[in-house]
Amino acid sequence: MATTFSALTLGLLTAVLSAQEVAYPPGVNKEIHEAVQRGLQWLARNQATDGSWRNAGGYGTYPAAMTGLAGMALVASGSTPTRGKYYSEVRQSVDFLMKNADSSTGVISVPQEEGRSMYGHGFATLYLASVFGMEEEPRKQEKLKRILDKAVTLIGSAQSSAGGWIYTPDSSSDEGSVTVTQVQALRACRMSGIIVDKKVIDRAVSYIKRCQNGDGSIRYSLNSGADGRPAITAAGVAVLYNAGVYDDQPFVEKAYEYCKKHIQVAVDSTGHHYYTHLYWSQALYQRGGKDWADYYSKKAAWLLKQQKKDGSWDGDGVGTVYGTSIALTILQLPYALAPIYQR
Repeated sequence: MATTFSALTLGLLTAVLSAQEVAYPPGVNKEIHEAVQRGLQWLARNQATDGSWRNAGGYGTYPAAMTGLAGMALVASGSTPTRGKYYSEVRQSVDFLMKNADSSTGVISVPQEEGRSMYGHGFATLYLASVFGMEEEPRKQEKLKRILDKAVTLIGSAQSSAGGWIYTPDSSSDEGSVTVTQVQALRACRMSGIIVDKKVIDRAVSYIKRCQNGDGSIRYSLNSGADGRPAITAAGVAVLYNAGVYDDQPFVEKAYEYCKKHIQVAVDSTGHHYYTHLYWSQALYQRGGKDWADYYSKKAAWLLKQQKKDGSWDGDGVGTVYGTSIALTILQLPYALAPIYQR
């Protein structure tokens, strides 16, 4: 009788555990979940002792930008500065960026390693804003708020007369990739309760709209040639959704349709495959429905094939921190744990 009872108990326990194992968000399966865990573990192993992540590719180290990207991948896993499996890594990376926030200018960057400081500033601001509301230590939260207030002021002052941004704060010019980075950072700040001047965002939205061509594509900059770029167009759609501009606006729908036509899941048709899909995945997730479900299934399968044995991804030849952070961001969108990526 005891043997029978033990067998039944074991059977019920096995059934419960099996049910728990398959309780993943829609589209996610055990294979995807395990690939994500390997990627997160790789990031944790490769964090520098100062709390940063530095790129190892041929485009420079860019510690503020890479730390922001990697940090967002950890936040997307559910970790915060005080809770979660990777709370220590999050806390150390936040401390690193806070130490590298210039108290006079507001720029968050490592000058000796980042010649194009606005990229680092944008990704770092996005990350710090995302953890701001998760910080439980009052003094640290107050310091974070001061840093974010200055970061937002810097973004506003660096905006060009046309409404965009470029690589450095004092260049008085603009181009698409830096512009979308700043808009998303401002959106994250606004979501976390940091005051953002709506006029700055409105000018940026206008800038993106004016960069659009007749076929729906968005070109590199307002004054560049008329050739549209799928990568910039995907980024434009994602941040327009972030800014509250949706498909009832014809220019967003045209940009979306252009991306569907020109962006391929498994073939680099843009020259910046990981960058393109960092934003295109967000746009599709925000939109939801069949387009997102089909995309995620195919993109996840492709990313799993690209993952190295150590858990990392090499993205666009830029490096493994970059590639791993972007791959994890895409794969973790269904978990909906990072506020900026939520629907």
